[in-house]
Amino acid sequence: MTAEGPHRVDRLWPDSAFDLELDDAMAGFAPSEAPPDRPLVAINMVTSVDGRAQLDGTAEGLGSRADRRVMRLYRAVFDAVGSGAGTLRATGIWLRVGEDLAARRARNGLAPNPTGVVIAGIQPVPIDARWFSGDEPRILIVGAGNPVSDAPPGTELLRSPGDRPDPRWVLARLAERHIGSLLLEGGPNLNAAFLAEGLIDEVYWTVGAHLLGTDALPMIVPIAGRSPFAHAPRRGALVSVLRHENELFLRYRFGAAG
Repeated sequence: MTAEGPHRVDRLWPDSAFDLELDDAMAGFAPSEAPPDRPLVAINMVTSVDGRAQLDGTAEGLGSRADRRVMRLYRAVFDAVGSGAGTLRATGIWLRVGEDLAARRARNGLAPNPTGVVIAGIQPVPIDARWFSGDEPRILIVGAGNPVSDAPPGTELLRSPGDRPDPRWVLARLAERHIGSLLLEGGPNLNAAFLAEGLIDEVYWTVGAHLLGTDALPMIVPIAGRSPFAHAPRRGALVSVLRHENELFLRYRFGAAG
């Protein structure tokens, strides 16, 4: 049992097993091997049954305590965990793994927490957000015209050539820093930017047992202009399904784009 309490799950796919401890069901979880030319990219999102990724402007309330534990278990096996500046402004974001998983990472010779990454365009970044506290390495990536001039101590500031950091440019900069895997936790606009370039390799999707019927953002907003996958969808393979009470934890793997 973790410090967060026991969470029982049923494994529905690929091999059925019931009434498992969540951490046991997730034992051995690891992202796929990275492509040869860039870090692997996965997204982790929670939505309602009708596909909405926000409740009153954030994801808070869409998932359970078990979902929060799953989120930390995902984070714990990635080199970096990233988010867009919109999510930073809305929630302050906290991209750490918790004390028990930090200790596990340290025992495996890793930094206690993954590198934190925030990706912004030209809008101001709230540098007093709690994301900038703590001792884990952090990278703030901003557009060329962003007004931020200095990052708080412990945060590396990278400025992209354009006003919107290009996802491939971002991954190249992370690879230079020996980051081989990046977990994105939104928001939906950042997810769309990476999808538009065919750069989403895995999706971890929690489906909460809610119906909203609102115009809140989905997991991925429509790609600006025209989606390259509108008539030739990215096709994924269902890797695993866990159920906690009325909630589902789904994992999909996607092949190379195009």
